[in-house]
Amino acid sequence: MKRHKISVFIVAVTLSFLAANAFNHALSTSSTTVEEADSSIHPVYLVEIEGAITAGQKNFLRRQVKNAIDIKAQLLVVRINTPGGLVDATTEFNELILNTAIPVAVFVAPSGAIAGSAGAFILMASDIAVMAPGTTVGAAKPVAVSPEGTAEAGEKTIAFYASYMRNIAEKQGRPGDIAERFVTENLSLGAGEALEKGMIEYLAGDVHELMNIVDRIEIEKLGKVHKLNTAGAPVKQDEMTIGEKFQNWLGNPQIAFLVLMAGFLGIYFGLSAPGTIVPEVAGVILLIMGIYGIGLFDVNTTGIILLLLGLGLIIAEIFTSGFGILGVGGALSIVAGAIMLPVEPLMASDWYTSFIVTVIGVVLGLLIIILVIVQRIVHSRRRWTGGSAHFNPPEKGVAVNDLDPEGRIKARGEYWRARSIDGSKIPAGAEVKVIKAETLLLWVRTTEDKESNTAADK
Repeated sequence: MKRHKISVFIVAVTLSFLAANAFNHALSTSSTTVEEADSSIHPVYLVEIEGAITAGQKNFLRRQVKNAIDIKAQLLVVRINTPGGLVDATTEFNELILNTAIPVAVFVAPSGAIAGSAGAFILMASDIAVMAPGTTVGAAKPVAVSPEGTAEAGEKTIAFYASYMRNIAEKQGRPGDIAERFVTENLSLGAGEALEKGMIEYLAGDVHELMNIVDRIEIEKLGKVHKLNTAGAPVKQDEMTIGEKFQNWLGNPQIAFLVLMAGFLGIYFGLSAPGTIVPEVAGVILLIMGIYGIGLFDVNTTGIILLLLGLGLIIAEIFTSGFGILGVGGALSIVAGAIMLPVEPLMASDWYTSFIVTVIGVVLGLLIIILVIVQRIVHSRRRWTGGSAHFNPPEKGVAVNDLDPEGRIKARGEYWRARSIDGSKIPAGAEVKVIKAETLLLWVRTTEDKESNTAADK
């Protein structure tokens, strides 16, 4: 039975993999790529950042910087509208901006947008700081989160980030004392006031107006002078991948906290009601994703852990009677792990889409197999309860492990769930006799008990 089950599993997975690849091939051959006409003017690359600054946004920006350099863009424009974000993601944002080989303009837009907290740090790190009329920057004092709520961070923390803000602002030629007040005093400035105080260089209503304003200016960066020729230049832009969207959603502090708590609750309820399986499996998966969301795991570690967890759950499904729960949990864990893995920079963008489609194809195949197996088990259980004409349990067996009072025995080359009929402990290796059967559970006693009872009768 076990060998047949594993063979069917292997064949079905292979067929699912081949079908997924055939679908990928059809998808790639039927798609068309539209390219803009060749132009002697290098393009401007636009990146849009909306909402909290998270690990997903950071990974998205890193990929966009790579794309901008690959197409030889003359300027990278990062349009932001953010209330703030995670510290690690913000500092990595700034590292990317400061160390990118091409000039980076950070543009707070559209009208009504804000560059709050983390957004103020990012704006100060830019080579060209631009705001749309009606936008606001500032309020960057760090806060500490506790069970009682949020409170102002300690003096050391505030002093550190005030110094960090001053340093990046002065490096980019902006007044460090005013930038420092964003942190120490929660200073906020409107677009016009920020221009007047020298915190930004330009006001612009949209990206095309920005491009016209900065046309013909020279920017020195990393020892090289860049003369911009942006008026009328083509604008390139890319969207977030599925993985980046998922990482961005999960990196939202509120979402991460809810996912983390759901994971803890799942494990708690699972331990409170052993044998249910569903809460434990869901709890472990959610716990891993929640830990990533709050920033304790990086995206590579999280993706690999979820993939390994999924593989382990599927293997456990094969060799145990999980009734499909372990397999479904494993399949979902593999999908989540594949989505969490970052886009490989040296791979073509089409490869990532094909990879995700392949993973989903294989997982769907696994789910179909698991559902078929579960359906067969359920059908068999219903049929066996119909009477002895459909179910012939073994007469004898050998205990595989201790029955205390329940465990497993081996009979007729198969493993069976068994329980001591009198509640006593039966050691592993003992020969047992089947007294009665209830669906797939055998009630047994040792053959020694039978012999001793017979001797006593005599």
